[in-house]
Amino acid sequence: MSFAKAQDILQLAMMATKQGGVALEEIAETFGCSHRTAQRMTSALEAIFPQVVSIQGQDRRMRWLMAVRTIAPLLTPSSDELIALSEAVTLLDRAGMKHEAARVRNLECKINALVPPVQRTRLDVDKEAVLEMLGYATRPGPRPAAADDVIKAIYEALKGPNLLRILYQKHREDVPHERIVAPYGLLLGVRRYLVARDVKKGMDAQIRHFRVEELHEAKVLDHAFEIDPDFDLKKHAERGFGSFINDAEFGEVVWCFRPEAAEHARRYVFHPNQTTETTEDGSLIVKFKASGHLEMAWHLYSWGESVEVLAPETLRQMVLGYQRGFRALP
Repeated sequence: MSFAKAQDILQLAMMATKQGGVALEEIAETFGCSHRTAQRMTSALEAIFPQVVSIQGQDRRMRWLMAVRTIAPLLTPSSDELIALSEAVTLLDRAGMKHEAARVRNLECKINALVPPVQRTRLDVDKEAVLEMLGYATRPGPRPAAADDVIKAIYEALKGPNLLRILYQKHREDVPHERIVAPYGLLLGVRRYLVARDVKKGMDAQIRHFRVEELHEAKVLDHAFEIDPDFDLKKHAERGFGSFINDAEFGEVVWCFRPEAAEHARRYVFHPNQTTETTEDGSLIVKFKASGHLEMAWHLYSWGESVEVLAPETLRQMVLGYQRGFRALP
């Protein structure tokens, strides 16, 4: 068996340890192979691991299962995987998600405890060398801040899902006001927003966004609620350029990057649904549909005179006259 095939069989074995096992369709999709090749892979799995059990599920599809302890000794993490785990902790910390960072950090400790001492020493050396080069430990920059108890309450409410009582103070309000909301998710960016419905306005009320940093208190209520099955947080998030969404602003956005900045701009994904085209003079046209003109203006400022807003007119007027001739691009 080739090294590549051995890796595939080990990956398939890991897939078989999950609850419910793995079906031929999942194997074909994961490995990009035909149904027949997927069948050959299950035969190889059964030959290498006699502990594999094949059963017919409720959907009448055959599924292959095995106990995780069967392959546990073969699953020593690589240094790259440990590095990715450390990066995840750092990114969660920088996003202000302290509780999630703590949980991943605990997971990291558990994984390290399972690694044999001799291998752990080598892995730690590789991991520390790469992390030092990445500079995550000393990387500066602004980050959102919020009370830990507020963040913890939001997470608990989202898991329910349960209603959440919040004390929220809008910008320019003198005192916070109490609201009962049904939380649908969190949008992370320069600012963080709690996506929720105001219960007092009815469960069919419009989705609203509450700045997490402006929540003075948050308490999980015992009352559970049913999330609208038609709501998709990912699609909802795509209606914004950053973490702010304003339906009144939503529409087509068109930017034109000058020829000298076009190649650099091609290395950016400004929006998940963007389209691009190159003009005859080498300029790059970027189009997408979103809202959040202020966040767009913040980002466009870093491009200085290298970009021109063609649409919408509101955004064009916001940045007009504020462009500068920066020596470097973002």
